[in-house]
Amino acid sequence: MIVRWLLAATHLLALGIGLGAVLDRWWSLRGPLDATGLRRVLRADTLWGVAAFLWISTGLLRAFAGFEKGTAYYLGSHVFLTKMGMLLLILILEILPIATFARWRGELARGAAVDTTRAHVLARISLIQAALVVLMVFAATAVARGLGA
Repeated sequence: MIVRWLLAATHLLALGIGLGAVLDRWWSLRGPLDATGLRRVLRADTLWGVAAFLWISTGLLRAFAGFEKGTAYYLGSHVFLTKMGMLLLILILEILPIATFARWRGELARGAAVDTTRAHVLARISLIQAALVVLMVFAATAVARGLGA
């Protein structure tokens, strides 16, 4: 019972961290990308990554390790499968930001100029991901109430 509660609490805390981080990343990418702006983008990106780790790890444990309703319940729900499709889309969209921010981190570490020409694309991706996170919340609450089974 305590483990279920802690997993659920961590899963929900990751929502707050992640949604705030991806929105901060979006906002920061739209602002000046001087040294301070770049640090803010990369800090938000790091928090987004931490949240993703927490969401995925606690979500896998809750859905498939017997801590919640059971694997059959989740896999039998078209709403859950839609939610997982949204997660997959978020992960696919994250490929470009991961590659770009890794390059930016390296350029900053070397003291080189950072090429920020893709910032507007990365900002758009972040906003789409934030919208998908919100839609996932609606899907998750539907699944928890047995809708889509």
